[in-house]
Amino acid sequence: MKKFVLISLCLILSSLLVACNKEKEPKPEDRFADYIKLWNEQKFDKMYEFLSTESKENVTKEDFVNRYKKIYEDLEIKNLKVQFKKPEEETDKEATEIEFPFDVNMDSLAGQIAFNHKVKFMKENVDEKKKEWLLNWDTSFIFPDLEEGDKISVPTTSPQRGSILDRNGIALAENGVARQIGLVPKDMEGQEEKSIKQVSKILGVSTEQIEKTLGQSWVKPDSFVPVKTIPKDNMELREKVGQVPGVIGMDVEARVYPLGARAAHLTGNIAPVTAEDIEDNKGKGYSSSDVIGRRGLENVFEDQLRGEPGVKIVIQKEDGSEVVLAEKEVNDGEDVQLTIDSALQVTIFDELHGKPSTAAAIDPVTGETLALVSSPSYDPNTLSLGATNEEWKALEENPNKPMLNRFNSTFAPGSVLKPITAAIGLKNGALDWKTALPIKDLSWQKDASWGKYKVTRVSDPGVPIDLEKALIYSDNIYFAQTTLELGKEKFIAGLKDFGFDEDMTFAYPMHTSSIGEIDSEIALADSSYGQGQIEMNVLHLASTFTIFTNNGNMIKPILLTDEKQGEIWKENLLKQEEVDHLGAALRKVVEDPHGTARGARIDGYPLAGKTGTAEFAKAEQGKKGKENSWFVAYNPDHPDTLIALMLEADGTGSAVDKVKNIFTEMKK
Repeated sequence: MKKFVLISLCLILSSLLVACNKEKEPKPEDRFADYIKLWNEQKFDKMYEFLSTESKENVTKEDFVNRYKKIYEDLEIKNLKVQFKKPEEETDKEATEIEFPFDVNMDSLAGQIAFNHKVKFMKENVDEKKKEWLLNWDTSFIFPDLEEGDKISVPTTSPQRGSILDRNGIALAENGVARQIGLVPKDMEGQEEKSIKQVSKILGVSTEQIEKTLGQSWVKPDSFVPVKTIPKDNMELREKVGQVPGVIGMDVEARVYPLGARAAHLTGNIAPVTAEDIEDNKGKGYSSSDVIGRRGLENVFEDQLRGEPGVKIVIQKEDGSEVVLAEKEVNDGEDVQLTIDSALQVTIFDELHGKPSTAAAIDPVTGETLALVSSPSYDPNTLSLGATNEEWKALEENPNKPMLNRFNSTFAPGSVLKPITAAIGLKNGALDWKTALPIKDLSWQKDASWGKYKVTRVSDPGVPIDLEKALIYSDNIYFAQTTLELGKEKFIAGLKDFGFDEDMTFAYPMHTSSIGEIDSEIALADSSYGQGQIEMNVLHLASTFTIFTNNGNMIKPILLTDEKQGEIWKENLLKQEEVDHLGAALRKVVEDPHGTARGARIDGYPLAGKTGTAEFAKAEQGKKGKENSWFVAYNPDHPDTLIALMLEADGTGSAVDKVKNIFTEMKK
């Protein structure tokens, strides 16, 4: 009896367990919902576990996962959204097959891709005791038109790069033509070694590189094999290489820079993209065959100039037909028009004769930047077409540093800062036009605490020095004494009112003009006449002088023609009465027989301005170190051009001569 009861209880428990398992068996719609969740999360390895036995026989887990990953990564799939609406009626418990519709939306590098599809679920025996709903998968789940054996390609259409234009529409950078030099193997027969050596010597390409290029698998006897692309107008090089057996030249599209070295630091140049560029610009559609702005405005305005490449995502069928999944039209780049005057840019650059120097020219009323020059320079045409190792070496080892952009760098301004120091002193009441200081001798120190250090001046006129004379003679001692009286805090605050230690809002990135550390009376005295740790970029310096043409307001420099003209950067730096006095004094700096800029006088063309020499390689006290020569000048009667110019290590007066010659040329 007990045995019978025990057997009955076991049977009942078994029945209950089977019933429970049947109740907990997942429904196909729930299984598909779980699969979709994993799909949206792109957990491809876990998705594979939902595949039917037949599907798994056709694709391994590794291939399944890698295929999804590669396609989604290559096509830059984002915002994936797979949706499935569960049926309102419950699935027939006896069914062994069922279909569900679903929708897929995603964003790709070529735009949106959307499709709907159906999935078939099969009830399979997972083991002897358990059945499970599994889906039949094939490549159409990735894209409905994708079948086994098909390939996905992503052809692109490069946009036309926009031009960089000057104020008159003259191109500083544009799409033009260069000359591609190459070799035809059959035309070198019997002279291969000689031809390769000659081409190597003329073009600066190693013989190993030329031989490697000629040895490529696609090269046939009558193939044109490119070796190097050179500027089309380099007739001397073209003539030399044209005499070598087997050499042929042909015109090819290229980025060209009509002003060449004269505007190189401004325009910059393009270069082939690197793997690092592609990584840094992920999602922008760059490929290994593209170019990118490497320096200057080509780099600053890369997105605007480049435009957007056209791109298609195409399924290439085995029969040769194609199915387009998504397509984004090409958008050509936009032009960038500058306020730069090409003629003035060329005039200034040529006047510098390759000496290490920099200059900025602006319209002191509108703020338009008319020229930005750095000398010496390099040929952007050569760099954009691909400089050889020898060409790069020559640039990098040149002691005059032609790759250094001097117009956005900072330098000690020297005495060209004195009008600004004067403006600060006048505004704070520490200076006036009547008081004259009884300065004697060529050097001065406040007291014995200065040790051996003394402030020196160029000349001792033997008379008391007032503010006007201090500007005409460029008297360091006057500015040192009056600035010590003004005090460190007011002097620093005044410099900051003029934009020091402040980033310039300018289309071309400029290094910030800085005050540095003023930690002693000696440092304050030196800073008053542009030494110490004071540094300025040449464009900021030019803009500070616009207070003399704008009623005491400092104009914001602009570089683009669509920017607002005449916008005030710093206002009320000086009252009009003081502006008139200072302006008149700066005119005497040029016109007075004792003025430091008397060499800049031009018959019939008035100039006002300030000279400066800035020591940058300090010598022993009492001896002269290496000095940069500065001059800032403008026509006070017709203030449409203001030029700030600096020559490195060139001594007093040189900058004056250069600026005079530039204004003289402009007069013609």
